[in-house]
Parts: sequence; structure tokens; C-alpha cells
Amino acid sequence: MSEIKVTQKKVFFKKLKWDKHYWKNNWILYLLLLPTLIFFATFHIMPILKMRLAFEDFRIIGANEWVGLKYFKMLFASPAFLSVLKNTAIISTMKLVLLMPVPILLSLILNELKTGKYRKYVQSVIYLPHFLSWVVIAGIWISLLSFNGGVNQMMGFFNMPSIDYMTSKTHIRWILLFSEMWRSAGWDSIIYIAALMKINPALYEAARIDGATKLQQIKFITLPELIPTIITVFILNLGFFMSAGFDQVFNLMNDSVISVIDILDTYVYRIGLVGGQYSFSIAASLFKGVIGIVLIFSTHYVAKRISGKGLW
Repeated sequence: MSEIKVTQKKVFFKKLKWDKHYWKNNWILYLLLLPTLIFFATFHIMPILKMRLAFEDFRIIGANEWVGLKYFKMLFASPAFLSVLKNTAIISTMKLVLLMPVPILLSLILNELKTGKYRKYVQSVIYLPHFLSWVVIAGIWISLLSFNGGVNQMMGFFNMPSIDYMTSKTHIRWILLFSEMWRSAGWDSIIYIAALMKINPALYEAARIDGATKLQQIKFITLPELIPTIITVFILNLGFFMSAGFDQVFNLMNDSVISVIDILDTYVYRIGLVGGQYSFSIAASLFKGVIGIVLIFSTHYVAKRISGKGLW
């Protein structure tokens, strides 16, 4: 027994010595990571600690007064909140259902491109919009789809009536959908391309020997191998279901369409930062966060029970 303890001590001190050596050689990497840690601590951890303001009456001078569920009752009784909740659900569902297959399809197409230079060119083009801010993207889409924009000028050339898409309640949600697709589909496909690269080439070779067509290879090899990645991405996206894209909506919103694209984040921005109702806005944010957590855990549980694969 004593020999075992001595051996354990030697292993412990040897590991400790290695750890010191490791930190000494890699401290610069962790120093570079420090700004990211500060960012997440400031904007993601500290706000959690301040969520108690949702249950207090905020006062600039003096101590806050505990009011319990007062602001939550006001929130659920507000017609404006129910309207933005409906808009958030509609826009998020459109993005979740209609956008998620696009990067998967795009990754399958890129995976079939055999020419290296052409593939790199295509990837560079479709990745580029991801690095543009929504201010720039909104300017591009507004210049194209406004009443005097490029699309209407082209329609006028063919004697077709002009439509101000940016003020049309019928079209604005679809503009949100397609502008998000243009910006993020290429970048999101990287995840699936990485998953495709991990598939054993011997599976495709065996399928070709058995006479499987390209579509059959995709159906019986590629897609089943992508299922764990698809499930993981779906669960993570569902966690942001109540965040329908503040930057996008804020930059594309105007008075004519605010009733159909006003979402929870823009609502919180108006009543909190603009209106000064801090406790009320924090109650709305807390509600959004709780719904996101519930969606993640429930979807993970269902996916685990059905397919045996989940987020963890």
C-alpha cells in the first residue's frame, strides 16, 4: 500500500511539473484569449447576475424595491408584447425551417466540385457576405428593393408596375429570410463540409462497386453521416429561437412594417434603452432567455430518445 502511495505522489508531482512547464510555454496564448473572456464576462455573465432587477423596481437614487412578479404580469398583459412575441415566433420559424436545409444542400454541392481552383473561388464568394455588417447589408438590400431601386428599375424596363418592397408588409418578412440566407448560408456550410470530410472514402468506393448512383450514395451514406451534425446545429439554433436577429431587423425596419417585424429584441431595446423602463425590459429579456433554455433541453431530450444523439 505504501508503494502505491509513493507511486501516486510521484505521478502527481510529475504532472504538476508538466503543468508548470506547459503554462510557462503557452501563457501568451491565454493572454490573447483574455479579451474574449472579458467580453463574455461583461456581456454574458454579469447580465445574468443583474437579472434580479426583473423582480425589483429600479431606482437611480436609493435602494431598489422588491416587487416580485409585477413586471411579468405587466408584460403578459401588454398587447404590444403579445404582438412582438407572435412576430418573433413567425420570423424565427421561417428562418429555422426554410434556411436550415440551404447550407446542407450547399455543402453537398461543394463536396461534389472536383476542380480545386473553381471550388475555392465559389467558397470565397459565398463566404464573403458573412463578414459584412448588417448596416452594409441593409444598405445593399434597401438600394435594390426600394421604390427607386435596382429591381424596380429593371421591372420598369419591362413595363411592370413598381413595388416598394421595403415598405410592404407582405414582402418584408421574406426580405428578412433571403437577406439572412445570402449572408449566412455559405458560412454555415463550413460546419457540414467539415463533417463531410470525416466520412470514410471506403464507404463510397464500396457503394460504387455495388452499383449505387450518386443520389443513392448521398441518401444512404452522406445524409446518415451528417445526422449528428444536423441535430447539434438544430438544437443550438433552436436555443436562439426567441432571438430573431436584432441587427438585421433594426436596420431593415421602418414605420410602415414595424407591426409585422417588431421582435422581442427590438421591443426590449425601445422600452429599455430608449424608454428607460429597465426592470420591464429585463423581465422581457429574462422571459426570452428562459424559453431558450427550455427549448434547448427539451429538444436535446427528444433527439436523444429518438435518435440516440443529442447536444451532449
